[in-house]
Amino acid sequence: MSAATDFIVIGAGIAGASVASELAREHTVVLLEAEDAPGYHSTGRSAAMWVPEYGPPVIRALTKASGPFFHDPPQGFVEASILTPKGEMMLALNGQEDEIEKELEKSAEGSFMRVSPEEIAEHVPLIKKQEIVGGLLDKGAYEIDVDVLFQGFLRAYKARGGTLVCHARVSALSREDGHWQVETPVGSFQAPVVINASGAWGDVVAEIAGVNKVGLVPKRRSAALVPAPDGVDVSNWPLGFGAGETFYFKPSSGQLMISPADETPVEPHDAWADDMDIAEGIHHFQHVVDMEVNRVTHTWAGLRSFVEDGNPVVGFDPHIEGFFWLIGQGGYGIQT
Repeated sequence: MSAATDFIVIGAGIAGASVASELAREHTVVLLEAEDAPGYHSTGRSAAMWVPEYGPPVIRALTKASGPFFHDPPQGFVEASILTPKGEMMLALNGQEDEIEKELEKSAEGSFMRVSPEEIAEHVPLIKKQEIVGGLLDKGAYEIDVDVLFQGFLRAYKARGGTLVCHARVSALSREDGHWQVETPVGSFQAPVVINASGAWGDVVAEIAGVNKVGLVPKRRSAALVPAPDGVDVSNWPLGFGAGETFYFKPSSGQLMISPADETPVEPHDAWADDMDIAEGIHHFQHVVDMEVNRVTHTWAGLRSFVEDGNPVVGFDPHIEGFFWLIGQGGYGIQT
């Protein structure tokens, strides 16, 4: 296969699929994916929430700006609702009163409300009230149906004439005569602009292109699904997280997803959950929730990639013409 287009997007996760979909309104676009299906890595493993008060200031602003799209998507974009009301709750252990004040200071619009251990128990009946001093509740948090959102972008992209090419891991990337030449196992592609939306592989792609790396660090986050106790309906529980983000849990298809909220620096790879991290997350969970975890039904991990300042890397490279960065979302790519 050999093709010349206006744009080549490298990486068919949420970043690549969304930008390719928008560009395809008025331009010819090829979307290249190294794996055998789009969204294989972090996008397909995300338990995303739309939480306007989560993340650093830039992320919070982007999340809020994304709100109208999530709440009222374009006609025909999706076949089901993207958002489901869920709410989120911060749990502060005895002695962590300061964490409540810190979070309230960051919440500029006052979306969080203080809740007592008794009020927390109204939302999470199995909470160990004696272990917590209280917490914060944000009723304005929503669960994102990641697959519905992602498939909406892919469907719109294809309807606008976009081309998705899988098994297309970039092996060479060079620029001559105002065009990038991209070599893959399934063919060559040419375009004046290349968009690097390759997630954890962002600096790998840059190095292949001879572009200065930005210091991207992929960080593994592990998660596990555990059965709910017999006779306990957890479907209406909010997302709960420990003060300082030491762990979190949320309902998932009648079970509970538990994560240690780990951020372990790793090389870009097909990530797998770390057993010790999973055990630590379950330990923190059981410290505040009166529930014995005897069985894990599924584990997985994804890579959340960061640069030093924690903000996304978006824009044309200042030194190489036609090379556009779209990486470093740090796990916030879906909600933004």
